[in-house]
Amino acid sequence: MSGVARVGVLALVVAMTAGVSVSVAESHGGGVRGRFDQPQTGYERAVLRNGTPQSAGLDPAPIDAALAKIDEWTTKNYDPTLTVPLYSGAVSLLAHDGVVVDRHQTGYAVRYADAAGTELPEDQKVPMRSDTIFDMASVSKLFTSIAVMQLVESGKVDTTKPVATYLPEFGVNGKAEITVAQLLTHTSGLVSWIPLWRDYPDIPSRIKAVMDLAPRTTPGTNYEYSDLNLITLGVMVQRLTGKPLDQVVAERITRPLGMVDTGYNPPASKLDRIAATEFEAAPPRGMVRGSVHDENAWSLGGVAGHAGVFSTADDMAILAQTILNGGTYKGRRILRPETVTEMLDNHNAAFPDHDHGLGFELNQMWYMGGLAGPHTAGHTGFTGTVVVIDPLSRSFAILLTNRVHPSRNWGSINIARETLCSGLARALAVRPVKGRDSWYAGLGDASSASLTTVVLHPKRPVRVNFSVFVDTERTDRLVFEATTDGVTWAEVPLSVRGRGAPDETVSSLSGNGHRTWWRVEAQLPYAADMTLRWRYVTDARYTGRGVNLDEIVVTESGRTLLNGEKEPHRLHPEGWQRRSR
Repeated sequence: MSGVARVGVLALVVAMTAGVSVSVAESHGGGVRGRFDQPQTGYERAVLRNGTPQSAGLDPAPIDAALAKIDEWTTKNYDPTLTVPLYSGAVSLLAHDGVVVDRHQTGYAVRYADAAGTELPEDQKVPMRSDTIFDMASVSKLFTSIAVMQLVESGKVDTTKPVATYLPEFGVNGKAEITVAQLLTHTSGLVSWIPLWRDYPDIPSRIKAVMDLAPRTTPGTNYEYSDLNLITLGVMVQRLTGKPLDQVVAERITRPLGMVDTGYNPPASKLDRIAATEFEAAPPRGMVRGSVHDENAWSLGGVAGHAGVFSTADDMAILAQTILNGGTYKGRRILRPETVTEMLDNHNAAFPDHDHGLGFELNQMWYMGGLAGPHTAGHTGFTGTVVVIDPLSRSFAILLTNRVHPSRNWGSINIARETLCSGLARALAVRPVKGRDSWYAGLGDASSASLTTVVLHPKRPVRVNFSVFVDTERTDRLVFEATTDGVTWAEVPLSVRGRGAPDETVSSLSGNGHRTWWRVEAQLPYAADMTLRWRYVTDARYTGRGVNLDEIVVTESGRTLLNGEKEPHRLHPEGWQRRSR
């Protein structure tokens, strides 16, 4: 690089200062149906009905692309070094604004004969159906949490009080001050798991082991996801109601909502619809089908606060819509709206990346993908299940697989969960601020995209204004850069305004959940030759919906050097495309 060019770049870096922000750009277009960029408030009163993506204002292409991957993973793995498929089969359901826009089933509910993965003859395999019943594993925790919050509404429980108030035997060995809320948010200090099924001979001794266990860390000082938290809450529900947990869930949740295939210990009459899980040698249960997979829940009689619920995609859709409705469905209320709000508010601000409501996990991009946001709620299940509810777009995604069939060691399905949720997020529209389209980069993992101007020849300092919609993982950055020699690029400070925008001048933009366009301004010192670019880079795992750019204008003292709306040909895209939504 020449000495002159080097000085020019250094001067650019040293002289850059933040410009004056202007007001946030507003999205244009009709209504809110099908929109990702117009976050909703309040609760719906919808009853689910069947439709298509188009009927709900969605673009079917991202959904179709996601479902193609869901299909593909029944025969191959996303990791090319693995020779086993990601899962045996799957059922999915997507909904927006009260419309079920897609139901999909693929692969097999029963496929293998043993732990080694020996395939059954075709006439013995059981294909997935839309009404296949799955072991929901830890998604069961949501039912226990709802049952607890119903007791809160009735005045029988206060989440701020110690659990020992309701279960005196729990308040031993350093647990006297652990609150109900700490169990619901996994901040109790209890370890994640102990082998109740192996180390204790019967149900009373297993429950006593949980009651007697000492915390591993000081309660309230650490996040550790723990089955023992919800086992304890299940016992508390039983104690305070005088009824077994499965009866409470049936009487207060599933029957009022009409969830006809949801419950514990499903009857033999439904076995033909139940997906098989694992071939277990320890304990020696063989191919598990129709009995809860989780060994501790199995050892507790199939009914426990942390696992044991079986359900279908359609039944779980009713529960998801009930949450979007603020606790009611078809006129049957199971929770008050303010209770739902409390369950969807983050109570773990002290533990970054472990956002958690009272029962629901929140804002977990590793499985919520592009739907993730501060109030996006959900839960996964070890057997290969997930429910994700996004109140801001009034949408939800359900993916049920039997990924532990025939072995839990065949890997994680987080990529499938993320893919389905991102497909729904990208089906929702981000409308351009001005004109018919905007620049869009919806990158996958470990990718980059750049949008570069032609060489500009200003005679004075330069001002750049643009609108941007950012929905990314925090570590996936959009940077605005400049060069005077075409080789060495310098990041330009940005002043940003809009809901959720950074208050201070920043060098890059990232983040998710604000769901709105930002207005950005940057100022650059004079350089005779200048090229600008927007560069979006993702890291190895997890991405959001992506980034949109619009209303790009470069000026000097009132004279326009580049108008992206009128001169898109003067912007050279790599990884960006013009999109109307």
